[in-house]
Amino acid sequence: MAKVITTISLKGGVGKTTITAGVAEFMSAEFGQKVLLIDLDSQINLTTMMISEGDWFDLNKKGLTLATLFRDAVEGTSNFDVQASIQRSVSPVKKVTGVDLLPSSLDLIGLQERISALRVNEGSPTSAVDILRKAIEPVAAYYDYILIDCPPNVGPITLNGLAMADGYIIPTIPDVLSTYGIPQIQTRIKEFGEELGRSIVELGLVITKYKSNSSIHRTTIRNLRRDQHIQNVLPVYLAESNSIAASAQFEPYGTLKGKYGNAGQFDQLREITKNIMTEAEAKL
Repeated sequence: MAKVITTISLKGGVGKTTITAGVAEFMSAEFGQKVLLIDLDSQINLTTMMISEGDWFDLNKKGLTLATLFRDAVEGTSNFDVQASIQRSVSPVKKVTGVDLLPSSLDLIGLQERISALRVNEGSPTSAVDILRKAIEPVAAYYDYILIDCPPNVGPITLNGLAMADGYIIPTIPDVLSTYGIPQIQTRIKEFGEELGRSIVELGLVITKYKSNSSIHRTTIRNLRRDQHIQNVLPVYLAESNSIAASAQFEPYGTLKGKYGNAGQFDQLREITKNIMTEAEAKL
C-alpha cells in the first residue's frame, strides 16, 4: 500500500504547497515513484501548479474535484467518481510522468462548515473524518506515495487528510512568526491520532525560504534542533530564490532544473525529497 504523508502548517506563505509539489515531482523523476497528489486546500494552489487554471475550471464545472466528494457526504448523494476525478501525469515538467492529482475546488470553503455541522450532529470526535480515506481506498494500492496538501488549519477537511495519513511534514520559514504554531500542530495531531487509536508519525520539519546570511534564521534553526518537542529538522534547507517562487506558475518546463533552478535549488529539493523518503521508509 502507498505511504501517505500530509503537508501541514498553520502559517500561510511558508512554501507548504511548493514543497508538496516539488517532492512529488522529484519522487517521480529522480526516484521512480508513482505519486498521487491530493489537494485539500480550497485555495487550489497545488491544483493550479500542476494543471492550468483553465483545465481546473472545466473540471470544477463537471464536478470532477474533491468538492463533489464532500458534498456527497453532507447531502447524502453519490456523485463522486474517483477514477474520473484523478488527473493523470499532471506535472508541467516534461520529464515527470508519474504524478497524478485529485484536484481541489474553491467550493470547499462553504463545505467546510457543513462538514463541521455533520461532525457535531453525529456527536463523535472521529465522525466525518474518514470520507477521503474511503474514497481513495480503491486506488491507493496503485501508488507508492500519496501526498496530501492540507489547508492551514485543523478543521474537518484537514482531519480527513490526517485520518488517512501515516505521517506528516511541517514546512516552515525559520523565523519566530512562522514557527510559532508548530507545537499546536503537533499537539492536535497527537490527540487526533489517539482518538483514532493509532499514531500519525512526525517525519520532520522542512526549512523553507532559508537565508544563510540571516542570523535570525540560523538562531531559529539552532533553537528548533534543541527543542525537545521537535523530533526532527531535516538537514537540507530550501533557500529563498526567485526561481522557487516562480515555480508556482503553471507553464511548461523540460526539466526539474528548468522549473526550480540550477543554482543549488535542484540539489536542495532532491535531498529534501530523499530525506523524506528515508524517514518514511524507516518510520512508516
